[in-house]
Formats: sequence, structure tokens, C-alpha cells
Amino acid sequence: MNLFLNPQLCTDCGTCESVCDKLAVDVCTIEDEAGFVSIPIMCMQCEDASCMAVCPAKAIYRDDNSTVLVDAKKCIGCKLCISACSFGCIAYNYSEKKILKCDLCGGSPDCVKYCPKSAIVFEEPTEANMNKKRSIAKKFKGLLELE
Repeated sequence: MNLFLNPQLCTDCGTCESVCDKLAVDVCTIEDEAGFVSIPIMCMQCEDASCMAVCPAKAIYRDDNSTVLVDAKKCIGCKLCISACSFGCIAYNYSEKKILKCDLCGGSPDCVKYCPKSAIVFEEPTEANMNKKRSIAKKFKGLLELE
């Protein structure tokens, strides 16, 4: 299962942000050639997860369901994963000195359950929706690099 976003349906209501106990969702409004668009920014469970690749403690791993997770007991709080995430989807908990990252709410993401417009869905990856996800990610990454 994977998270998929449909920016055309996002109304910037903030529901996904408010229900996330990991503080792992941020709705960002950007301007592109078509005008303004709101995009819920969250961990996209990247196929080639750079956060996982740079973690010196091997605290970031992929479970049996292909979810990229953090083992808080192994996390040394170095923040390399924060720098490595192209989408800025990893936060730092200063009181615990550990990172915070989406864990898909154990397989039932609250951001999906409570999104009033179904702008975020959690479904099995198909070639079509993975291509769409890659396209949105590439476009968004390009917009971030312009700044």
C-alpha cells in the first residue's frame, strides 16, 4: 500500500496536518503555470529512499509492507535524513533528540481517513498511479529547486 496525492482535490483545509500525531504533514501552496495549487507534503515512501541510504545508524528501514520506518532506539539524532529528504518530510523532535517521520499510522493513515475531499488516498501501487506519483514528485522537486 502507498500514499497517493491528488493536488487538484486539495482545498488547503489543513485537516491532514491537524490529525497527524507525527507532525509529518504540511500543506504547501505553490504557484505553477496553471496558478496556485495546494499540495499535502508528506513522506512519499520513496522507492529509492535517500533518508534510508544516508542513515549511519541504519535506524531507517523498509518493513515487510515496503513502508519506510524509523527505529527510534537506533536513531542517533544526527539529522542527515532531514537533509537527504528532497521533500522536507522528516522533522526533528528536540525533546527526544530523535527524528519524526510518517509511519502510515500503522497501515491506516489518519490523513487519508479524515481528508474531506479524498485528496490523499492509500492504495495498492499500480503502474499508472506510480507513474503519476513519480510525475508529481518530479514536478514538485523541480519547483523546490527553483527557490
